Amino acid sequence: MKKSIGFIIIYLFVCVLTISAAQPRPEYPRPQFERADWVNLNGEWNYTLDFSGSGLEKGYPSATGFDGKIIVPFCPESKLSGVGYTDFINHIWYQRTINVPQNWNGKKIMLNFGAVYFNSEVYIDGKFVGRHFGGSSSFSFDITRLVTAGKSHNLVVYASNDIRNAKQSAGKQCLRLESYGCNYTRTTGIWQTVWMEAVASEGLQSAYILTDIDQNQLVIQPRFYNDSQNELNILVKDGNKTVAQKTVKATNSSMVVLPIKNAKHWSPESPFLYDITYQVTDMKGKVIDEVRSYAGMRKVHIEGKKIYLNNEPYYQRLVLDQGFYPDGIWTAPSDEALKRDIEISMEIGFNGARLHQKAFEERFYYWADKLGYITWGEAPSWGMDANNIEVARNFITEWSELVLRDRNHPSLLIWTPLNEEFWPDRVQYPRFVEDLYNITKALDNTRPVNTASGGAHIKTDIWTIHHYEQDPGKLKKIVYDNGEYFQTQRRKTQLPTLNIGFNSLKDFNHYIFPEYKGDIPYMIDEFGGIKWAKNQENEVATNVKNQSWGYGDPPRTLKEFYTRLEGQIDALLDLQEHMWGYCYTQLTDVEQEQNGLYYYDRTPKFDIKRIHAIFSKEPQK
Repeated sequence: MKKSIGFIIIYLFVCVLTISAAQPRPEYPRPQFERADWVNLNGEWNYTLDFSGSGLEKGYPSATGFDGKIIVPFCPESKLSGVGYTDFINHIWYQRTINVPQNWNGKKIMLNFGAVYFNSEVYIDGKFVGRHFGGSSSFSFDITRLVTAGKSHNLVVYASNDIRNAKQSAGKQCLRLESYGCNYTRTTGIWQTVWMEAVASEGLQSAYILTDIDQNQLVIQPRFYNDSQNELNILVKDGNKTVAQKTVKATNSSMVVLPIKNAKHWSPESPFLYDITYQVTDMKGKVIDEVRSYAGMRKVHIEGKKIYLNNEPYYQRLVLDQGFYPDGIWTAPSDEALKRDIEISMEIGFNGARLHQKAFEERFYYWADKLGYITWGEAPSWGMDANNIEVARNFITEWSELVLRDRNHPSLLIWTPLNEEFWPDRVQYPRFVEDLYNITKALDNTRPVNTASGGAHIKTDIWTIHHYEQDPGKLKKIVYDNGEYFQTQRRKTQLPTLNIGFNSLKDFNHYIFPEYKGDIPYMIDEFGGIKWAKNQENEVATNVKNQSWGYGDPPRTLKEFYTRLEGQIDALLDLQEHMWGYCYTQLTDVEQEQNGLYYYDRTPKFDIKRIHAIFSKEPQK
């Protein structure tokens, strides 16, 4: 009997592995708003590259197949997609058949996309469904009117990407053919999970969770697809114990206040999460919609020059994480890979990460919430001209969608929409950044905003700088010296070059850019970047040309590396009265940029215990 049971267990385990292999990224992509009734559309799709951009004219929206095969949700530039085409892709078309379950009859059917880079259009059976602008934010379409439960339909997705026009948020995607410096392989088209789910027409569309630790309460603002006479029941649990419960009318004017007695707080030291269940019931008491969620009770605020977590000054020891993968580019090969990136960072002493120049997927935030890992939410702002009005219009929309998507995550402490804006004009850029700050605060006034990391600050809650001076003593004096703080230098912008003879124009626009006055937190959220490549000691010693890239002159020996690294950290910790926190560059190598603390494949470069001893140092009280 025992042998039979053992055989069954092994058989089931093999079946699970087989299913996982056949279904890439099988986990539910929105873990803080999870429904049970859904269909994952990841896997093999048909595709074609449309180099001439004439797919619409050729009738591709009605196509029932293309010659190429691609594995979704991996971009065509990646190895995991099965394509591996790394030249510029301006247009790509996808096609597959979708089967709508019979038991979805009478329900609202939603087609969801984690992200598609950059602009996208969706068609079902040749009919236009909708259009989305922006390559990082999630979006959904109601396809109920176009599909029938129990039947199959033809789904076509079109993505366009003109990354070299300087009007798209590109991040670290290279605007040249080949990767160079700190710019890497591009991502085009579908790069996050695609899925369908069935929802009641009067079901829950979203829920905004506000955690108030000062008054020991959760405040939840529900949003419904349609107002109704139904009821919303919210259940909050600590394990198997119910700690709060309330029932309200299922209308968009409802606000739900749930007192939490002796609330347990979320922090990196104790990342406690309350489980939440939302149930919408009809007039007869039948459950018509159910969503599972969670919340972490925590507070982040600023007092003077320090950032506080749960009403205590909290020193953030962050690492720069760019979220690139050798085989998936912007897409993690598995859910475990997302989790592992957090674990390897914590293993070397960091308590969080600045998620750099990429909008990370929701499941990364989920693991950060679970493991107790601080995050700063950022967008891929490089590659776009932040002085351009059209850019501002497009970016504000996409950024707003990201804030609305991610604002419930307790691990996310700081918003950072822009990075290193060093060439600001004196009219459009200040307007753009002030709008970004005000809109972010309107959508979420519970978090500080670092509008332009290390760049030209206009309106910000935290003054951040970047500096890659390698000598620890010099770095310390540059950051702060005898009452003087480092001020980021702006590069001069030029008027457009016109071939009009010796009759040039002059810029008479006025603006006084702010400088740091010592009244808000001051942080260095990029420094270090110490290069260490494989066989570096031998290469330097034998004068072999090294094509990899890092900041400053690389150390010649491991001993020199450790000395330089610890010296930089000690120098910054000595400035605790003037600078509150840091972010070290960076967690892993990315392609040719080899200044990570791990190699690109996540294997360690250094003695983990020794690195942990350096980055786990706290300011002396």
